[in-house]
Amino acid sequence: MSKLKQILLAVIALTFGSQVYAQDVVISKEELIALTPSWTGERFPDGRPKVPDDILRRMKYVSVEEAWSTMKNAGYAHQIAEGWKYINPDSVLVGRAFTTIFMPGRYDMWKAIDSVGKAKGRRGQNSWPIDMLEKGDVYVVNQFGAKLDGPTIGDNVGNAIFAKSGNGIVYDGALRDVEGLEEIGGFTSYYTSYDPSYHNPGRYPNTMIMGINKPTLIRQTTVMPGDVVLGRMGVVVFIPPHLAERIVKTSEVVRLRDMFGHQRLREGKYTAGQIDTRWSEDIEKDFSQWLNDHMDELPVAKEQIQEILKERTW
Repeated sequence: MSKLKQILLAVIALTFGSQVYAQDVVISKEELIALTPSWTGERFPDGRPKVPDDILRRMKYVSVEEAWSTMKNAGYAHQIAEGWKYINPDSVLVGRAFTTIFMPGRYDMWKAIDSVGKAKGRRGQNSWPIDMLEKGDVYVVNQFGAKLDGPTIGDNVGNAIFAKSGNGIVYDGALRDVEGLEEIGGFTSYYTSYDPSYHNPGRYPNTMIMGINKPTLIRQTTVMPGDVVLGRMGVVVFIPPHLAERIVKTSEVVRLRDMFGHQRLREGKYTAGQIDTRWSEDIEKDFSQWLNDHMDELPVAKEQIQEILKERTW
């Protein structure tokens, strides 16, 4: 079967597949692989792209502008979601997206979905995706902006999420127990609103789960499971996994050039006009020498600096 045919079949199943819902809300490995053909690296057993831990570590230093610029140049201009409330404003959220979709509760559908889940040994729809989280995941939830009687995450569920993933959440809906969530040290999170109410999982459910690790909408952004989540300063960026390494390396080069340029401006060696435009050959040579001289002092791994130097023609 051709790759294009695999993608088309996956899209049809996700869009029109009542049979898929009758079977399970969890995406199949085959569908997920078909929908992420640009990723050629390691995957989780369920098919989700697994961007290396080293890239995630280095992503914490990438600015929103640097990520946006590289994505836009690659044809991904709409991967940024704004207007969030957030926990731990001085921290950066980075991890692999684990997506979940909720919809307003409708009892007949909720009961059908719940019965399939129970047959597979699952209890409580809200906990299904949480039980599946891996270390380094960011729990990305389309909660359709629900506020009154909508919150599915409070401090108990938040602690469970953090225990599984060691990370926070992106939650398009209302949280409860925000003060308790703030006490979880590394639970850097982005959410839409606050409400003291909670969802009702019983006879008249307020919400129901409709998708786990399926493509979802967060604000005006399409998010795929395995996307790299970068959250800082109230903005969340969803980076296609195949662009993550390119973004990190581009950011590291920009950061080094900025350090060099600022230092030379303070020294008075160059003017602002010389630094704030395309550099001359002499400045580029000076930059290469500066990299070589300060390799052990710079806040970028020595191996990355050596790689940058190898790529230069000076």
